[in-house]
Amino acid sequence: MKMEVAKMLELARDRPVLDVRSPGEFENGHIPGAISFPLFSNEERAEVGTIYKKIGQEKALEVGLRIVGPKMESMVKEAKKLAPERKLIVHCWRGGQRSLSVAWLLNQAGFEVNTLAGGYKAYRNFVLNNFAETPFKIVILGGKTGSGKTRILHALQNEGEQIIDLEGIAHHKGSAFGFIGESEQPTFEQFENNLFEAVRKIDIQKRVWVENESHSIGRVYIPDGFWQKMKKAPLVNIQIPENERVQNLLDDYLLTDKSMLEIAFKKIEKKLGGQNLKLALQALDEKDYAGAARIALTYYDKTYQHGLNTNMSPHITQVKFNHRNPVDIARELSALDIS
Repeated sequence: MKMEVAKMLELARDRPVLDVRSPGEFENGHIPGAISFPLFSNEERAEVGTIYKKIGQEKALEVGLRIVGPKMESMVKEAKKLAPERKLIVHCWRGGQRSLSVAWLLNQAGFEVNTLAGGYKAYRNFVLNNFAETPFKIVILGGKTGSGKTRILHALQNEGEQIIDLEGIAHHKGSAFGFIGESEQPTFEQFENNLFEAVRKIDIQKRVWVENESHSIGRVYIPDGFWQKMKKAPLVNIQIPENERVQNLLDDYLLTDKSMLEIAFKKIEKKLGGQNLKLALQALDEKDYAGAARIALTYYDKTYQHGLNTNMSPHITQVKFNHRNPVDIARELSALDIS
């Protein structure tokens, strides 16, 4: 039985979702929690696709059957392991022959199989439309580099506030240094899918805190529907003494391989200036990490202030602190009457 995306997401809470596209398609982007269950390998998919274009559907079907035939027994056995209750969801790219073929096979083997109408393509459209159409209430948490915003964000969550950790989802801290200590970033498409998964879990009647970010976070971009909501959201800008911000940066990067810090500094050479870059690299050589951090802040503070001066938020709240304790800061921010 075919189902729409919303119904599929509801059912997926208690039954496996099998993505029968090729491994390459799955790697580029997939429904969070889905299991790769390819009907064809990357090479087999390319072969069938080429035959379809050059010769026609009938010949492509024959080749597809020749490829799939020997796999049928192992696919059924694997499906039994993945879905011991014999209930599952199957999808391909557009809800076409691949998902229908696997659904037929598993139905014959005694499974209750649902297919996704329109396939993964329909899911992607649903995701992108959701960002624009869902009326969730964002509050932006801003502050200069080193303010410890991510720590504060998670402390807010411990205070009962809703958060969306964009940097956590992106596996990147947002700056030239943002790749340090992070796992490989997801693809642009997968980042959107993972962000959607976070968004659909929030209570739209309550505010959700989001850290102030540029449109890009490393190599991924915040989807436009979400980005437009961020630009129109109220901003809470925290101010923390420079010494405290430097200490936060030392906590984040002190144990980092020096070569990684050198790479990051060289990324901002043009904006930092040749002389400042030289001084920063010298500070790293001398293990004066606080000095290097202060040099980085000369660039990032100017950039942040420019962004703050041109910010189009309808409401900006400035909150000063003389410390960097994320728990105490979060408690004060959670008491603010902002929605």
